[in-house]
Amino acid sequence: MKQEFKILTLNNVAFQGQRQFPAERYKVVSEVKNPDAVLLRSQDIHEMKISKSLLAVARAGAGVNNVPVEKLTALGIPVFNAPGANANAVKELVLAGLFLAARNVIQAWDYVRDLDMAAHEGSEKELAKGIESGKKRFVGFELPGKTLGVVGLGAIGVEVANAALELGMNVIGYDPKITVDRAWQLSAGVEQAPNMDEVFSRANIVTVHVPLNDDTRGLVGQSQLSIMPKGAVALNFARHGIYENEAVLRSLEEGLLSGYVTDFPTQDLIGKEGVICLPHLGASTLEAEENCAVMVTNNLQDFLENGNVRHSVNFPDALLKRTRPHRIVIANTNMPNMVGQVSTCLAQEDINIADLLNVSKGAVAHTIVDLDGPVSDETLKRIRSINGILCVRVLPIFES
Repeated sequence: MKQEFKILTLNNVAFQGQRQFPAERYKVVSEVKNPDAVLLRSQDIHEMKISKSLLAVARAGAGVNNVPVEKLTALGIPVFNAPGANANAVKELVLAGLFLAARNVIQAWDYVRDLDMAAHEGSEKELAKGIESGKKRFVGFELPGKTLGVVGLGAIGVEVANAALELGMNVIGYDPKITVDRAWQLSAGVEQAPNMDEVFSRANIVTVHVPLNDDTRGLVGQSQLSIMPKGAVALNFARHGIYENEAVLRSLEEGLLSGYVTDFPTQDLIGKEGVICLPHLGASTLEAEENCAVMVTNNLQDFLENGNVRHSVNFPDALLKRTRPHRIVIANTNMPNMVGQVSTCLAQEDINIADLLNVSKGAVAHTIVDLDGPVSDETLKRIRSINGILCVRVLPIFES
């Protein structure tokens, strides 16, 4: 079967990722009607019209707040992301945030830039005097012996926690949903807290690494900030909305916090004393952009050609080695007897099932079926008519 997949790109996704698509089977363009997949980074597509041809959406990054995940799930369309591909880049920026806050680097730099050279008539002696008298305002603290609280021990949180230990910090972390893989990666020196209050009450510096959703919006407010040691520092390199800005500003005014470093500037934060705003630099490295692009395009290709699912935010992981040329994949609502009904439809055409995988995640299930023969349009029509079926497709057969 000869088939060309049309991939619509909505942002400049690293070429290293795009080149993963075989040119003879993929058309990757910034404008195309009826795409098979959408590949993007930060563009908001909540209001984008969803084409009936769309099979998947892939974001070359971790967060998917710019993607209408629930709407796509209801249509049987998986949303892929690249968790962990930018973890090192974000970790390095978090560490930079630690140093910026600890040594008042931004405030000190601003002070030197604002020194009135003309008033000193260009005198190096007067300039030196101004520098020496001013530096007293920017006395900071050293990191060894201080306690870093890490809320969220996913790919980024684990790397941050481990790196902080190497800097001589005490580290306490909290994540009730930590995976087995992340737990193995976490250094034994990281103390795991039973709840968030334990972290905030003990941390001189706290950093949060959780996705933004209904459960985490406004996760950090006055009740958490008020129990931190006086003069503590808060870092936000996760998402805008995790911290309540009003609570942060109030804590700074009252001296509860000595600093807030965020990668998400807002009008109420910019220019406020004690606040350092960066322009969303977390994953802005060439290496991270390439890593994200390569991961997400490889997984998108495997889904389009083989129906396999890796790193989807709304579909379960589903990996089935392809042993037959004839394969169908089915997305359906997670309800009883779906596999049985599909099997009955295939049996009516006397088609033998050679292999089958059925997995679910929340309200959606994904089924991969390898067959000993081709399936007719009539049988596909019967399968699509089953109540709860969201999407059915026959996968192409590519010559090796």
